Amino acid sequence: MVRWRSTGDKAPEILVASAMSVNDRGVPSGARLVQCSALTRPFATLALAIAALSMWPVAAAGQDPPPRIGPVVADLHLTVPRFPSEQQLADSRSLALRELPGTGLGLHAGAHVYLLKWKAVTFGLGGDFTLARAHVPARLIAVDQLGRAVTERFTHVAPELSFNFGSGNGWSYVSGGIGPSTWSIVPDGTTASSASTERIRTINYGGGARWFAKRHVAFSLDVRFYAIDPGAPDPGRPGGPRTTLLIIGGGVSIK
Repeated sequence: MVRWRSTGDKAPEILVASAMSVNDRGVPSGARLVQCSALTRPFATLALAIAALSMWPVAAAGQDPPPRIGPVVADLHLTVPRFPSEQQLADSRSLALRELPGTGLGLHAGAHVYLLKWKAVTFGLGGDFTLARAHVPARLIAVDQLGRAVTERFTHVAPELSFNFGSGNGWSYVSGGIGPSTWSIVPDGTTASSASTERIRTINYGGGARWFAKRHVAFSLDVRFYAIDPGAPDPGRPGGPRTTLLIIGGGVSIK
């Protein structure tokens, strides 16, 4: 038996006993009193939990081991992209800064196969597809200036390597990949410039988690950054900037 005892102004004490009998003062026979002068309450509580768990090794050993991660998982997420608002980006598309749409909505889909486990890490290989869109209607952006309606789109596809931690009941991961993207920012009713159709090298990296409430279906969350290379300039315009796009998504995973 393990018991926490507070002693007022003194350091907290942990009472550890191997027998369940008690004496007339309510102290178990064979008890050892440990004073935690170097521990704060959170650390002492942790020590208490570890000591308590160590008293039931047979029960812990009798439990079935958790299932392994995988072997195959597919994700589908609704996402919120945070498109950057930078003057160079606006200049590369001949737009005013306040004409850039900003935050939008999108979809993220991916699939991974888990083939190898080493110690606490399970390695996964797969790929992902990202589609994001934002739109801003025509509106006044200054006292005497009407901003145009503009639609912004981002697409990206890439193979991915993931490092996964946990069990088949739920796990966290970090992952990344490299692939092409297109980043289109076009006023409604106009033709897209070459800057909006160019394929740009993009590195994606991020992480998330999957929680399996049912055997094959989980809620999942993903936070991902897209490091986008500079774009080539159109005649009379600067090239697109080197920038990072943040996309946060949540949805379902199926294994």
